[in-house]
Amino acid sequence: MQTITKDSGHQTVITTFEMSPGTCQDLLDALTDAYEAFISKQPGFIAASLHVNDAQTRIANYSQWNRREDFQAMLRSDEMRTRNRKINELCRSFEPVMYEVAATFG
Repeated sequence: MQTITKDSGHQTVITTFEMSPGTCQDLLDALTDAYEAFISKQPGFIAASLHVNDAQTRIANYSQWNRREDFQAMLRSDEMRTRNRKINELCRSFEPVMYEVAATFG
């Protein structure tokens, strides 16, 4: 369960993917499989969500990790390197960026 709070100490990663409408579902399937089969089972993983825009040209991924090092270790694994090569073929670009929560409202 994702909990977004300023003082959680968790590492937040927001990744945006840019693709064509023709590859959106394939990319969504690849990301879903990566989370279900591998990423969600990695040490430090807390939660994630995938968001698709109406035009099916962008996917936003929000994930939370206990520590920055946990996310980095997952990315460096052989399994994720292989998956990222496939993901890269399905989109024009993707960029994971690490954030700390600065404020929440509501």
